Amino acid sequence: MKTKDIFKSKESIAYDFIMSYEYPFEVLKDIKEYIIKLGNTLSSDYELKGENIWIHKNAVVSPTAEINGPCIIDDGAIVRCNAFVRGSAIIGKSTVFGNSCEIKNAILFDNVQVPHFSYVGDSILGSHSHLGAGSIISNLKSDKKDIIIKNGDEKIETNLRKIGAFLGDNVEVGCNSVLNPGTIIMPNTNIYPLTSVRGVIKENSIVKSMDNIISKEIN
Repeated sequence: MKTKDIFKSKESIAYDFIMSYEYPFEVLKDIKEYIIKLGNTLSSDYELKGENIWIHKNAVVSPTAEINGPCIIDDGAIVRCNAFVRGSAIIGKSTVFGNSCEIKNAILFDNVQVPHFSYVGDSILGSHSHLGAGSIISNLKSDKKDIIIKNGDEKIETNLRKIGAFLGDNVEVGCNSVLNPGTIIMPNTNIYPLTSVRGVIKENSIVKSMDNIISKEIN
């Protein structure tokens, strides 16, 4: 469940930054400063639209979307009506961030699909991952305590109260699923609709429920 094992694609403007951390949750505390630093080095293909808001000339942003900085919206990205970018967010190339979705302190790799009614906070979504309509990433425990990431008998103390989820490349999350705080879903995994997911889900899995996880047959 180390960063290099979760995000195998290099398809993100922030790839080198993300890979400089051993564990993905370590990235979260530095996203804001990184965006500001990176934004000030971007080419003229990116237009400064407000305080620390860089939008690529080929991106499409609905006039009803609310965009707060720091934020980078990359080449070919689409931000649809009534989307809410709270800040500290990177929306990757050709990524769709859809209607009535909210994002904060998160990085979406290139070619990510978050098209309808989702919350993405304190998270990283790998290339070609997809959140089905109504999927929610929970980033705070009900008892407000620091989040511990559990992988079988392994437990990692994060010393962070807010951690969402980390989705590897080509992860499919079914509609109206909930990803609990600190969830890690390894690449090429499918989550059935209406599933409450927690912990670490191994690569090439099909999650029908947390009590019914099977491995994909890989040819």
